[in-house]
Amino acid sequence: MTRPFKAGVGKPNCYDGRCSDTTTPKGDRAMKPKVTWVLIADGTHAKVFQHGGPGKGLVALRDMMFEEEPLKAQDIVSDRPGRSFSSVGQGRSGYEPPSDPVDVREARFMKTVAERLDAKFREGAFHRLVIAAAPEALGDIRPQLSKAVQAAIVGELPKDLTRMPTDKLESHFDGIIAV
Repeated sequence: MTRPFKAGVGKPNCYDGRCSDTTTPKGDRAMKPKVTWVLIADGTHAKVFQHGGPGKGLVALRDMMFEEEPLKAQDIVSDRPGRSFSSVGQGRSGYEPPSDPVDVREARFMKTVAERLDAKFREGAFHRLVIAAAPEALGDIRPQLSKAVQAAIVGELPKDLTRMPTDKLESHFDGIIAV
């Protein structure tokens, strides 16, 4: 007695009727490769690279480069810290702002980057994401990313690589992606 033929079963690279080559079991269309993006960021600079696959390196995406002029707190805040009267006695003391304006500005910058990544992910521009960012920037961007983008993260590297030349970047991702 012969068994009915099941598409793909018994062929190389097939499991449960699903083949891992570039065609579907019926052979009528090619499957799209998974696109991996690499985000390199610190508090004021961010660049996104597309990984073209093993041996193809990283290619900078021109429309995914972000830059904000690095400023000191004195450049952001226009006035000197205020003065307040003591609640007891006649003393006066300086008033410190409740948060560092530089940290707030960098967190807003990372939120902008995260929103742009979310939009591009929804468009289907990439499927996997690797983030290499200064530790503080990494802490700022994580909660800003949508759940879908967080699930797409395949690796994180807590390093500031923003000033590294593109050809030197690849060596930092050996254990994360095949470069």
